[in-house]
Amino acid sequence: MNSKIIANGILRAIAILIGITLFLYFLHKIETVLIYIIIASVIALIARPLILFLKRKLKFPETLSVITTMVLFIALLLGIIGMFIPLVVEQGESLSLLQSDKFQADIQDIISQIDTYFKSKGINLLSELKNADIFSNFQIIPNILNSIAGAFGTFSVGLFSVLFITFFFMKDSQLFKRGLITLTPKGTEKRLYNSIEKINDLLSRYFIGLVLQILILFIIYTIVLLIFEISNAVVIAFLCALLNIIPYVGPLISGVLMLILSMTSNLGQDFQTEILPTTIYVMIGFVIAQLVDNFFSQPYIFSKTTKSHPLEIFLIIIIGGLLMGAVGMIIAVPTYTVLKVILKEFLSENKIVKSLTKNI
Repeated sequence: MNSKIIANGILRAIAILIGITLFLYFLHKIETVLIYIIIASVIALIARPLILFLKRKLKFPETLSVITTMVLFIALLLGIIGMFIPLVVEQGESLSLLQSDKFQADIQDIISQIDTYFKSKGINLLSELKNADIFSNFQIIPNILNSIAGAFGTFSVGLFSVLFITFFFMKDSQLFKRGLITLTPKGTEKRLYNSIEKINDLLSRYFIGLVLQILILFIIYTIVLLIFEISNAVVIAFLCALLNIIPYVGPLISGVLMLILSMTSNLGQDFQTEILPTTIYVMIGFVIAQLVDNFFSQPYIFSKTTKSHPLEIFLIIIIGGLLMGAVGMIIAVPTYTVLKVILKEFLSENKIVKSLTKNI
């Protein structure tokens, strides 16, 4: 009898493991669709306040409010494409980002000028750096941008899919909610409903704040780069601002990118009187933008939208980075916010949960 129970338990465990493995494999095969759904969900959350405004304040019918919002979003997307694509096409060769050989030659030229400058001051610190094999480290930049360029091949399909899914997420906002409620045990429907409402509200505010944060950085970067006449200022500012989506690591990458591009955009000019001063001024502007972001934008977003202590956010982002790398750092804050709301609804009497969720 015991042997049969043990055998059944083993078989059941094996079946569960096989089921989990197959489910994870299935998720892996449809990861593109999952990405479309996630992007559509984020857009729907960002658009939620506008849809509610059109419905409640302007008395638009639900379908008309959704269509109006979609048209505004598409117009915004087309405006961004219309602004950046011509710049990339027209100035692609001067940026030298998609030509790794040219890009490495530009870096070699900059290093030579730096070496000459310091040698004239009696300092030989860069003599070994000039001969070092550092170009393999810079190869990641053109590789990343080449990958982005290659992704445009499937952009139209992805865009249509995201817009289609987003429309129904906006139009039938209760669809996902009703699906979850049908799967929950009886007696917990109300708490789940309250959790979803709070999650939608907090994540909408968070993603809108994130867009505002990127916009502020983009404006500051653009102004700084235009003042010092850096080539492709708008494109560089957009790339560097977008990298700030990755907490802590993103600003470091964008700083290095802006430093390199500021130098390479002035190639052919004197290093001591033109390249070095211009680069220093640009980096001072970059630091000012980061100070604005660190002491105004980020605290406002995290404190007002997620209602979490800055130390909580810092630890959660670090943990997310350790578990899943850059992706984990990006999704750490919204995931943590969702978990806090769920815990508050279902474990509100727990002392730890009560302490973490007292502001929600």
